[in-house]
Amino acid sequence: MEYGAAQPVIVAIDGPSGTGKSSTSKAVAAQLGLSYLDTGAQYRAITWWMVTNGIDIEDPTAIAAVAGKPEIISGTDPAAPTITVDGTDVAGPIRTQEVTSKVSAVSAVPEVRTRITELQRSLAASAGNGIVVEGRDIGTTVLPHADLKVFLTASPEARAARRSGELKSADVHTTREALIKRDAADSSRKTSPLAKADDAVEVDTTELTLAQVIECVVTLVEEKRVAE
Repeated sequence: MEYGAAQPVIVAIDGPSGTGKSSTSKAVAAQLGLSYLDTGAQYRAITWWMVTNGIDIEDPTAIAAVAGKPEIISGTDPAAPTITVDGTDVAGPIRTQEVTSKVSAVSAVPEVRTRITELQRSLAASAGNGIVVEGRDIGTTVLPHADLKVFLTASPEARAARRSGELKSADVHTTREALIKRDAADSSRKTSPLAKADDAVEVDTTELTLAQVIECVVTLVEEKRVAE
């Protein structure tokens, strides 16, 4: 089905780590000819910049003072999403354990969230055909008027098994503990916590294959477009 003349559709996909958010969001965007934005990568990018520049991650005031400095550019092609900081390709470096362990602390600083939220809103506003935006606070804070909001969930065990599979040799038990700790940090932070929007459709991916989750979300988007 071609959507050439259709209104741009904005899809918010939220949920904790290991629910299949990124794989689902990229595939849905590709199938429907939409742009794609991984907001987690933006928070990882600003965290990488802080670490690289020797900013004290334990000091929110120090983080806030430089939150506006790095230039973060996200490429929104779902087939090949890119991210650069001050012109440097950071797609690899932002996935290191060092960045992963510090991203919650940096993300909790209100000035960081304000800066990144502005970036996200401008990218969504400029997406001609529409966009799939994935993260933790998209439906609640970043794009509260999104056409469709999806909240992906899965059991901690399923999420840990997927994430440790992605991390190759990681121990499932350790991964599960790290995920639960990150959930707690992201859900309890004062600024834009991880939360399900009241009007979001919840999809539990525990028993579903990736293909089933993608099919489910594509159907939801198509139903939304027909209804408009």
